[in-house]
Amino acid sequence: MHRPSLNRRLPTQTLNATHTKRSTTMSTITRTPVNPVAWGQNFLMHQGEVTEGAQRVLRCSGQVDLVEDADAPMGLSAGHEDVRGQLQAILDSLDALLEGAGMTRADIVHLTFYATDIPATLEAYDVYAAWIGETGAMPPQSMIGVASLVDPGLHLEIEMTAAR
Repeated sequence: MHRPSLNRRLPTQTLNATHTKRSTTMSTITRTPVNPVAWGQNFLMHQGEVTEGAQRVLRCSGQVDLVEDADAPMGLSAGHEDVRGQLQAILDSLDALLEGAGMTRADIVHLTFYATDIPATLEAYDVYAAWIGETGAMPPQSMIGVASLVDPGLHLEIEMTAAR
């Protein structure tokens, strides 16, 4: 049985409430890639990126694919068993956070992936590539292998920083 993901539902409800307070003045952000080596472009990322002119920064906690589960010890459990499904749910959550902050994927300046299974995450990387590739942006990113995440069924967590 598929249950709606909390991280897709809660950020939208919480952040949409702040839209009335949001400034409509947008700055122009200049992004200058820094690539001492070129291999990062194979992963749609720059090794580094200098951003100038940003007036607003969105820093997100690690997003995971958790859903309500009355039988789970904390009332939550992994929404999907596979990395691909978890990745798509997390990207949907990141979209909701960006939208709630009045930003887009093009505003992402850094991502950190925490993965319990790096080979499986790399196999699902095409999901991320399609998601970010639409923007033409190549934000720097890190992928860190971890032994476990907050729920034993989770395989992936992503932190995001965006600036406009």
